[in-house]
Amino acid sequence: METMTSWAFRALEISAALFVFLLGSLVLVVLVLYIRDITQTQQAIRRNYPVLGRFRYWFEHMGEFFRQYFFAQDREEMPFNRAQRSWVYRAAKDLDATIAFGSTRPLNQPGDIIFLNCLLPTLKEDAVPPEPIHFGQGVCRQPYTTTSFFNISGMSFGALSVPAVRALSLGAARAGIWINTGEGGLSPYHLEGGGDIVFQIGTAKYGVRDDAGCLSDERLKAIAAHPEVRMFELKLSQGAKPGKGGILPGEKVTAEIAAIRGIPEGQDSISPNGHPEIRSVSDLLDMLNHIRTVTGKPVGFKAVLGGTDWLEKLGQLIQQRGPVSAPDFITLDSADGGTGAAPQSLMDYMGLPIKLSLPLLIRWRERYGLSERIRVIASGKLINPSDVAWALCVGADAIVSARGFMFALGCIQALQCNKNRCPTGITTHDPKLQKGLVVEDKSHRVAHYATNLMHEVGVIAHSCGVKGPHQLRPIHAMVIDDHGMPSPLPGTEQSEPDSAGKPPKLNQ
Repeated sequence: METMTSWAFRALEISAALFVFLLGSLVLVVLVLYIRDITQTQQAIRRNYPVLGRFRYWFEHMGEFFRQYFFAQDREEMPFNRAQRSWVYRAAKDLDATIAFGSTRPLNQPGDIIFLNCLLPTLKEDAVPPEPIHFGQGVCRQPYTTTSFFNISGMSFGALSVPAVRALSLGAARAGIWINTGEGGLSPYHLEGGGDIVFQIGTAKYGVRDDAGCLSDERLKAIAAHPEVRMFELKLSQGAKPGKGGILPGEKVTAEIAAIRGIPEGQDSISPNGHPEIRSVSDLLDMLNHIRTVTGKPVGFKAVLGGTDWLEKLGQLIQQRGPVSAPDFITLDSADGGTGAAPQSLMDYMGLPIKLSLPLLIRWRERYGLSERIRVIASGKLINPSDVAWALCVGADAIVSARGFMFALGCIQALQCNKNRCPTGITTHDPKLQKGLVVEDKSHRVAHYATNLMHEVGVIAHSCGVKGPHQLRPIHAMVIDDHGMPSPLPGTEQSEPDSAGKPPKLNQ
């Protein structure tokens, strides 16, 4: 009994000593923080309210995450709300995508799209598969044809991790869609899946550059020799940073990435804000035709639409040179496109959103009689079936998405893409974080997402009374105007030539 009592007292003494030690340590830490705060001169809050002022910065940092999970409504969050992301997550996991009781989407918000259902919808036995989309038919030595109207947009190896690119490549092959390499060059991981690839040539010519940073025909031929590479896309600008080149922090430029891009290891990789060889629309057509001649494959360009004067010059020049000189496709990016890193002034304020720019581009293509020659690929925040169906209604031939497929990989919109500490392993080169992304599992999610989205676009088309997605037209949808009333889709009317037989100018 006395032994047990002595042990009890001993335990109490140890506990008391441990408590005193911890309390003393806490007091010491607070004292150190106090001294550091009142002596530093960079932050007024910490200087005036030592120790306590630190909580302000912690709350500010954590606020975006608390708002995302606890305070923001399903359709309030930006850049993608919870309802948008949840649909992608369910589709990627191949789960039931139905909802119950009623929609949480208000039906009177300006800019929202409403599809017009038909009294007699298309029956299942009358439905048709997606129509073939032809690129470079009758122009290129190796034209490209696909039935996939929803594909993976450009995301560079370097901006994305190895397992992310592998999962996208394998998933794209499973779903029968193409993957765009982004401007970071062609890696072995893009080729791993064996599916169709669109090689993007950025302003720095990564992967196809010579020692001086200029376009190398030899390296271009080497890339084109891969049968998986079906088309080439010349990137002039992207939605999140028109007028600004790509940015890859030096901490993400590993030896492997440096070798693929042809740049020094460990140094910031900053692309020029434009192609030095392209100073005019004429130069643009010359470059596109040069790449097409060297590779024998379809070539187009990617741009954000802002001013429209260049479109008129492009149309007129194509009329002078002939349709053969035209780009095989134009990828139109939106002002609300995404990126791993961009100046806020460009991301927030530069360029036209896709809802305005796509109708303008489609009108231009129709007025110059280029609808059969130039394919239009729409990009920028089109991640749900309704977004894709709208783009098809307006006249796009195909749609590409980057962030939609990032969500399929497991992205939680942590907004850490530019800091090499992505918690899901998608945009980081930290091996500890990358191991959370299991390639085999995520590749199936990529395939499920693409397949389920295209299926649901077909459901929308059938409800509108047409047999397939590519039969959707502007008459099948309306847009909510500033008064909360449905109106016809803007900018999609046919324009008549003027008395001189020349196409009228686009509305500014």
